[in-house]
Amino acid sequence: MISKYRELFNAQFTEKKYQEFKDDIASDFNYLPTFRLAETPFFISKELQSQLIEGCNEVIAFIQKEDFKLLTDKSLELNIKVPNEDEHTTFLAIDFGICEEDGKIIPKLIEVQGFPSLYNYQFNVYEKFKNHYPILKELTPFINDITQQQYLDILEEAICNNRPKENVILLEIEPEKQNTKIDFYYCKRDIGIPIVCVTELIKKGKQLFYKNSTGDEILVKRIYNRVIFDELNLRTDLQLNFSFSDDLDVEWAGHPNWFFRISKFILPLLKGKYFIETTLLSDLKEIPKDLENYVLKPLFSFSGTGVIFHVTKEDIESVVEKELYILQKKVNYLPIVQSPDGKVKAEVRLLCVWKKDDVAPTLLCNLVRLSRGEMIGVKFNKDKDWVGGTLGLFER
Repeated sequence: MISKYRELFNAQFTEKKYQEFKDDIASDFNYLPTFRLAETPFFISKELQSQLIEGCNEVIAFIQKEDFKLLTDKSLELNIKVPNEDEHTTFLAIDFGICEEDGKIIPKLIEVQGFPSLYNYQFNVYEKFKNHYPILKELTPFINDITQQQYLDILEEAICNNRPKENVILLEIEPEKQNTKIDFYYCKRDIGIPIVCVTELIKKGKQLFYKNSTGDEILVKRIYNRVIFDELNLRTDLQLNFSFSDDLDVEWAGHPNWFFRISKFILPLLKGKYFIETTLLSDLKEIPKDLENYVLKPLFSFSGTGVIFHVTKEDIESVVEKELYILQKKVNYLPIVQSPDGKVKAEVRLLCVWKKDDVAPTLLCNLVRLSRGEMIGVKFNKDKDWVGGTLGLFER
């Protein structure tokens, strides 16, 4: 997108430098992420940056509506409802596919999540890219012209809310087995909070405790929640000493209810040039004849689980809980990132934080996924290069 930096980067790229880049990431914790690391950043032009921000602001304006909770209460009826919900989400991730429409480049909203993403990892992968490509110091992954220290300060405030670090935990299901655990490691290092498995929490009355490295029981005052209920519901083997539906004396950094409220559930309600035609299956009047132009998606699954790309009439008719699925028009992803042997598609996730007393979220950083397949997900990009996770860089 920014031809100057694309040409400079590609001229400097070698497989040896790519391996050194991966080794640099692995050196921090003697661990290389299990998800594929893309060879390159995505260089985002000022025009595309402006479109992405405009699209984000339209999503945010919808979430700020006075009746937003009323509009999304049904999402909680379809799932577990957690007590002590706060006024607004803490985290917001807004995904745009970089598409072509009427011969022009345009971002199209693919998904929106009221849930944390790889906030700490993305900050650090920027440092790694600069280590190996010094020209990238002229660019930034941060929005609103914030500095690296400001980014970390905002993130820390959102996660900890000025609580003592030992009383704030990152909570996950068997965190050491998660594909995203590199982000947990960076969070522990950069923010200074412990990583705790859901099975390790001890409930006493309305309070939760965890044991620190010396075996002392420590009171949990705030939870940075990374637990996906879709996964939790499948893990019937786990023995928990508490329930998420309990009335607990804890604060949430990312209250679980927002995962459901701000999700694919709201896509049918969004209208505008950056939004895709989306219908809740239970509201579908008739099955489109051109199903090859649609994708069938579960509302609340994560990481592309359950998505049917080549939809048939039988797929739609076989869905029992039609209020839990959407039918979404396919968009034309534009191969836009120039690799050594062809162009690659891109999806940009804008990462926002909504501090407790702020009127609106703050757009902070981004995550980018590159793809050569029909879709962005891993299964569509096996054995391909110049694909996977990376970040977008903006002109200062």
